[in-house]
Amino acid sequence: MRILVVDDELLARKRLRTLLAECDTRHQVLDASHAAEALALLHQPPAFDAVLLDIHMPGQDGMALAHQIQRLPAPPVIVFVTAHAEHALAAFEIDAADYLTKPVRLQRLRQALAKAGRSIKPPAVVPAAKDDGPTLLVSDQGRTERIPLAEVLYIRAEQKYLTLKTTARSYVIDGALTDLEARHPQELVRIHRSLLVARHALRALERHPELGEGDGWAVRLRGSTDVLPVSRRQVAAVREVLMQEP
Repeated sequence: MRILVVDDELLARKRLRTLLAECDTRHQVLDASHAAEALALLHQPPAFDAVLLDIHMPGQDGMALAHQIQRLPAPPVIVFVTAHAEHALAAFEIDAADYLTKPVRLQRLRQALAKAGRSIKPPAVVPAAKDDGPTLLVSDQGRTERIPLAEVLYIRAEQKYLTLKTTARSYVIDGALTDLEARHPQELVRIHRSLLVARHALRALERHPELGEGDGWAVRLRGSTDVLPVSRRQVAAVREVLMQEP
């Protein structure tokens, strides 16, 4: 636990440091002699887990400091340590974890630290950035965007350009099928000299004699009504992919 001791009395700070070491030598303890020094430390990373805070101090007192601490983005747990018992009600009204009176006993400090530990909020978990996997860069009507290969159905070579088809729409892209095939062998499979198909999109290999190519073999895709011809030399490769894909 990372702990800040705030007390204007040097001997009081030293005693708390000694007691904290007896509680657990793994505690990281810093101290401050007044509110301004404490706030300066609290604004520096890493964050503190708990503050052991005196109430009667010259200048800004512990109660006022506690209200400022609570306004921090990730406020530490507050444990008041004071010689004056009359402030206990006010201390708990600002949600202090515990209220210790001086002289502090070791067992009582251990209890307060246990309460503080139960009150410490775990750090917020930042969701990991979504990984869409490999993407293709597409320029369309002056806008450039990345299309995840997971959304691609197939890519067809036309005369001077490539047409990329997703379930939602088509894009015209630059490049060559051979380059795409070499860069993405795990995602794309060639079914024809002019066609690459996304492995995940393959649904069925069927006979379609009317196509007049590759002994009439063709594939159907998930998410599309298109029937795409398969060349004779690629039939075995397509069949193998279908056997592998879930």
